[in-house]
Amino acid sequence: MYKVVIGLEVHCELKTNSKNFSSSKNEYTETPNIYVNEVDLGMPGILPVTNAFSVKQALKTALALKCEIPDSVVFDRKNYYYADLPKGFQITQTRKPMGRNGYINIFVKDEIKKIDIEQIHLEEDTASMVHHSNYSLIDYNRAGVPLIEVVTKPCISNADEAFGFLEALRNLFLYTEVSEARLDRGEMRCDVNISLMKEEAKEFGTKVEIKNIGSFLNVKNAIEYEINRQTEVLESGDKVIQETRRFDEREMKTFSMRSKVDSVDYKYFVEPNLPPFNLSKEYISIVKEEIPLLQDERYSKYINEYQLSETDAKTLIKDRKLSDYFEEVINYDIKPIDASIWMVTVILGTLNKLSLDINNLFLSPKMLSDVIKMIYKDELSNSKAKSLIYDAIKEEKDPISLIKEMGITQINDNSLIENYIEEALIENVNAISDYKNGKDYVVNFIVGQVMKKTKGQANPVSTANLVKEILNRK
Repeated sequence: MYKVVIGLEVHCELKTNSKNFSSSKNEYTETPNIYVNEVDLGMPGILPVTNAFSVKQALKTALALKCEIPDSVVFDRKNYYYADLPKGFQITQTRKPMGRNGYINIFVKDEIKKIDIEQIHLEEDTASMVHHSNYSLIDYNRAGVPLIEVVTKPCISNADEAFGFLEALRNLFLYTEVSEARLDRGEMRCDVNISLMKEEAKEFGTKVEIKNIGSFLNVKNAIEYEINRQTEVLESGDKVIQETRRFDEREMKTFSMRSKVDSVDYKYFVEPNLPPFNLSKEYISIVKEEIPLLQDERYSKYINEYQLSETDAKTLIKDRKLSDYFEEVINYDIKPIDASIWMVTVILGTLNKLSLDINNLFLSPKMLSDVIKMIYKDELSNSKAKSLIYDAIKEEKDPISLIKEMGITQINDNSLIENYIEEALIENVNAISDYKNGKDYVVNFIVGQVMKKTKGQANPVSTANLVKEILNRK
């Protein structure tokens, strides 16, 4: 009955050594007020200086989002007073954001949807506040930290799409290495704008803003709750009030914070202490070259070029380091499908069992490729290789050296295998007569006996063929 219209505003702290306009250290810490100086506090006579690297990180993000890039970088002053804003204004971008009219492709229920980006701008973060029952404390470590804001167009239509967008955007931040985007540290936060309108309506309904949500799941929960709440309001004949709300994750509800009749007049003007500077085409090209193949591009490559399954492709692109590892294995002349199978089943399975992740995996792509090549040459069976990989990761040893220690190279010498088969037939005197009487299970039984004698090292295919040949001969 109602069409849902959602727009998201995502704030993400950038990974830099220093803050956006001061030399204070940009590093997460739980010790309050140790990374702060006179510029961050807005003391009289101070002058900000643009952090060139934060501009580069913001530009890289805008390029990765396929945005239109401005010809120059201009900062604006946004004037308002709040306790967490020591200067009484925030340095941001409004007239010339770092990028406009971009997009990102996301996965939603096995389908790809394009999410349009309105703009991305670079600004400074505020201080953080800790509220107690009758007082509040301010930590200025966060004041001035480089922050980008990615604003979507109102093109998201449900909670699943919002969740998928946030996951895809965070992966883009991680792929481009502009941010660690740690949700547990508040490095990525989200505001939700949501309204409902009748299907046949031509204008959006009344917009409600939900501020400062710190997890993707809570964004989804807040949207689902707000859709139900606004539906009930409209169904009862009342009107939705334009307001700002907050989401309480304990009660799983949104609550009104303040009404919002008109947009706030921040009295923007060009920041007088930061001169604009040009972005040359040459510099933009240099930054663009640093952007790796992104998630959706790798997905297309894995499906169309490598012929991987959709499930395996999605698994591999979820983490850039996992995807990079996979690509490096292929570079050692391993078939993409083989590399995929070993990555998705054996490597990820082992990491899960040992409570490790790809970041602290001892086994290098070269080591894995060496093991796969031994399988190609029939020097190692699949089952032995799987246990070998597990031991190599657990014990942090080169699998090739483990093979020498354990003596598990596959036996491919037919004459040697035949000797083991003859031993097994001597020990099982009824095997030949049973086989002659049509009991075909004898073949598998003898193969099993040979495997016991060789501790699983005999080539199982060769062994089975030789058992049949010898039984038929006898």
